[in-house]
Amino acid sequence: MAEKLFAEFPPVTTEQWEEVIQKDLKGADYEKKLVWKTQEGFSVRPYYRAENLKDIKHLGSEAGAFPFVRGTKDDNNWLVRQDYCAVCEGFEAANAKAVDGIAKGCTSVGFCIDGKKAIAVKDMKALVKGIDLAKVEVNFTGCCCATADIVKSFVAVAAEQGLKGEDVKASFDFDPIRGLNQKGAFCTGEWAGKMKEIIEIVKEWPRVRVIGVEAYAFNDAGSSIVEELAFALAIGSEYMNALIDAGVEAKEAARRMKFTFSVGSTYFMEIAKFRAARMLWANITKAYGVEKECCQKMKIHACTSEWNQTAYDAYVNMLRGTTEAMSAAIAGVDSLEVLPFDYAFRAPGEFSNRIARNIQNVLKEEAHFDKVVDPAAGSYYIETLTQSIANAAWELFNKVEQMGGYVEAFKAGFVQSTIKATSADRDKKIATRRQTILGTNQFPNFTEKVDADVTLDVVTRKAAPEVSGEMIGQPLEKYRGAQAFEAMRYKTDKSGKQPVAFMVTYGNLAMCRARAQFACNFFAVAGFKVVDNNRFASVEEGVAAALAAKAEIIVACSSDEEYAEGAVKMAELVGNKAIVVVAGEPACKEDLQAKGLSNFISVKSNVLETLKEYQSKLGIN
Repeated sequence: MAEKLFAEFPPVTTEQWEEVIQKDLKGADYEKKLVWKTQEGFSVRPYYRAENLKDIKHLGSEAGAFPFVRGTKDDNNWLVRQDYCAVCEGFEAANAKAVDGIAKGCTSVGFCIDGKKAIAVKDMKALVKGIDLAKVEVNFTGCCCATADIVKSFVAVAAEQGLKGEDVKASFDFDPIRGLNQKGAFCTGEWAGKMKEIIEIVKEWPRVRVIGVEAYAFNDAGSSIVEELAFALAIGSEYMNALIDAGVEAKEAARRMKFTFSVGSTYFMEIAKFRAARMLWANITKAYGVEKECCQKMKIHACTSEWNQTAYDAYVNMLRGTTEAMSAAIAGVDSLEVLPFDYAFRAPGEFSNRIARNIQNVLKEEAHFDKVVDPAAGSYYIETLTQSIANAAWELFNKVEQMGGYVEAFKAGFVQSTIKATSADRDKKIATRRQTILGTNQFPNFTEKVDADVTLDVVTRKAAPEVSGEMIGQPLEKYRGAQAFEAMRYKTDKSGKQPVAFMVTYGNLAMCRARAQFACNFFAVAGFKVVDNNRFASVEEGVAAALAAKAEIIVACSSDEEYAEGAVKMAELVGNKAIVVVAGEPACKEDLQAKGLSNFISVKSNVLETLKEYQSKLGIN
């Protein structure tokens, strides 16, 4: 039956597809219209076919088999993780929250601790009280230069519970290079020897990872996916070299590492990133002489992106966290943390923690994402993306290696300048709305006022680290993509006045409505009050209504043809009582400018800079 069905649909060649596409384009440039130029530096075609996979070597491998593109295990049951702050809340309070989280779906918990301070056995007991270490993974963060005593205390508590070897899954993020990234200086000297010491402490605990590679720091600074991956691999390679030189076996060094990546909003690209990461790391470890497959596997923890979070319209962060979690789950990460929607501007409470947990629980229990291993396998698009990301990351990784490794590249400023160029480009795209941050630079909540927990520090904060050691390079600049827009809107909210932008809609109904909706979204981004209108019978009627409403900004919303006369009349009627703005880039723009109209907004505008100018004109400083 199936054979007969397919026989009725003869195969269509790529040439035939291209012929139809060119016909539909009607002479438009194929590359400009249909080919996506990614932030990562390669092009993505509008469609892919089986023939695009012919040169991809990783195809055909099974899940759990080298090079682990399809995952490191034969199932997709990732761990649901949530982190708790033992530094700010104390051991007992953090423990109580963790126990509650476990009861409500967490299978992995993290405790943020002060890695510079030893934790006595009695305090470690308080921290993990009521947690079954044989069933729940326990992770310790904030300890990039942890003392060996912290690890000893944990091992002692685990042994006291009668647990041995394979029973316990845990991790410590001993990651001196994270200190370098954050502060421009190492937080400890002779770190390779200290790493070796900690590895020795857990030699009887094969599932305890003690070396962290915190790749999310690059995403926090606005990096591309390729940069995050390449620099993470370079840090891993740096640690491999240092540990081998210190006398640690390559296989032992590799199996003690855990990589923590962010997961961003470019859905399919993120899926491909994790697949490429496993493949590249497997080949790197093999090059170091690691023969056991269990030691070639990259252990991946993923965390939804803080860079993507917003302080305004914060509930949208729930949607961002959901799609990001979906990417990570489909990609087959080992564990995943969804940041609470209010993480960017306050200490998360029970509600936001619960929603963050339940995003993962829904993906497992209702959407059944854990039931299929690597569902992306065989997709012409994702397999091609996987290879493209792997190629680009490998090229950048090799550049770093040729410079002498990650630390030398950081000292030379290569890492920082590479990421800065990318983040500046992303910032420009956000400012011009070529990249959308929903609720921030596009479709804002018109009636929202700044939350009491949102402060100027939240919307403007940059990395300003305290440095105790010798600086050997500039730290990475941590920020969020929305910060510049949030700072602008915050300025309006705190100014004590809310300018009114009034839409004078007239003439062609379709054009005046479309331009009014555009202009309303435009000015609401800065926290201005917008007054929309269906359509006035005349320009005179509209201007009279706008002046009666005491509008500071009056926006002409009509068709290009009607602007030639109507916009000029509007400017004459308004005089110096308000700022007249024309919505769009009409063909008669030069004529309008010659007659004194100087304010235009359109899709070509730099929204951020334009709105700052209007704030300045209106005395909002």
